[in-house]
Amino acid sequence: MSGNDAQVIHAMYHSMYRFMIERDVERLGELLDDSFVLVHMTGRRQSKQVFLRCVANGVLAYFGEVEESCPVHVDGDKATLVGRSLVEASPFGAGRTTWRLEQEISLVRRQGRWLMTRSVASMY
Repeated sequence: MSGNDAQVIHAMYHSMYRFMIERDVERLGELLDDSFVLVHMTGRRQSKQVFLRCVANGVLAYFGEVEESCPVHVDGDKATLVGRSLVEASPFGAGRTTWRLEQEISLVRRQGRWLMTRSVASMY
């Protein structure tokens, strides 16, 4: 495992939240592979396009994030991270709350760039 790869992936995790908070779907979309799928804690699945649209229009509204842990495992051109953060959000019209949100994120390296392919969200 390259320490540099792990650092890049860890930085992507924080960038993802920053872009979600800023509703910068263009830059958020650059982190996601076209095949990206988000699996919400309810089991609901969203494609990259639907997820980005929900962030852009505030259906998924994010206000802040504080990381508690984020181990990264790199195996060649594939990687996973399990990010645990306190996330201030108002998803799907719910009241603004701080969630103990875990995201298990799968990544793949394509043409030298890491891209997120799947995220499974849960509470911890």
